[in-house]
This record gives sequence, structure tokens and C-alpha cells, in this order.
Amino acid sequence: MRCPYCGEDSDKVTDTRPSRGGELVRRRRECLHCGRRYTTYEKVEEPELKVVKRDGRRERFDRVKIMTGLEKACEKRPISHDQLETVVARVETELRNRLGDEVESSEIGELLMQELADLDDVAYVRFASVYQQFAHTDQFTDALRRLREERRRRRTRKKPEEGQTLF
Repeated sequence: MRCPYCGEDSDKVTDTRPSRGGELVRRRRECLHCGRRYTTYEKVEEPELKVVKRDGRRERFDRVKIMTGLEKACEKRPISHDQLETVVARVETELRNRLGDEVESSEIGELLMQELADLDDVAYVRFASVYQQFAHTDQFTDALRRLREERRRRRTRKKPEEGQTLF
């Protein structure tokens, strides 16, 4: 590691700590040439994830682009930035845990819709209208019906069988 002050590449690590919940390693270093201290961060280099678009184009996975779309869908809704960050992190983790380095854009959209369905009905419908390219009001009604049916299915799956307890 080159010293940012004198440019020499001889240093010693004086302190190492995990940072950002273990995603990064923070290291304090001391230059053996000029004696000044500086901080470096190390991060695991993840393989590049490619998104296959509807028209067949391939582009780099862009976390910011997804966050922007979610922010638009959640505009003026009671959803915090931290909640959206959590959604994006869960979706990205899910995609990276799959085999392969390419993912269909439709898979990303479906995962995001599942997350939004649990978060906020209005945000879900807004996102679905753009993602599924709604052209008629009937499509909004269909999206709401599917959301209600999915919730109903989830509730019935969570109910304990007779004689069974939840704890």
C-alpha cells in the first residue's frame, strides 16, 4: 500500500477492525518512511452481475437504478430510506446467491414486487404499473386482486393446525 503523503510503499498495520457490519475491514497503517498514519478499507470483490433486459441487451447490475425505481414507487408513502436499503440488499443478496453471473430483469422485478407487497400496497401497485407496463385501469384492479389473494394464502399458511401451538 502506498503512503498517500510520501508515496513510499512500506508500512505497518497498527489496527484492524471490521466495519459496516463486517462488509469491510478498516486498517490503520503507519508509513515506515515518513511516520504518518492513514486509514485503508478492504472489501471482497464480488463478481460482476449482469442483467439481461427484455430486449436481450445485457448491462451491469446497478443498485442505484433499483433504489431510484423504489424511491419513485414509494414517494410520499410512510417508508423510510433504511427500509428501501434493506429491500435492495435482500434482493441483491438473493441474486448473488444464485448460480451464474446473469439474471433476467424480470426476476429482479418479481423479487422487488414481493418485497413491496409486504411493505406497502400503494407502492406495490405503483411499481407494478411501471414494471408490468400497465395500459388500462383493469390491470390496476388485477394487481390489487393478486395482492389480496397472495396475502390470503400467506395468512392461511401461517395458521396453526388444530391442536398445534405457535410456540
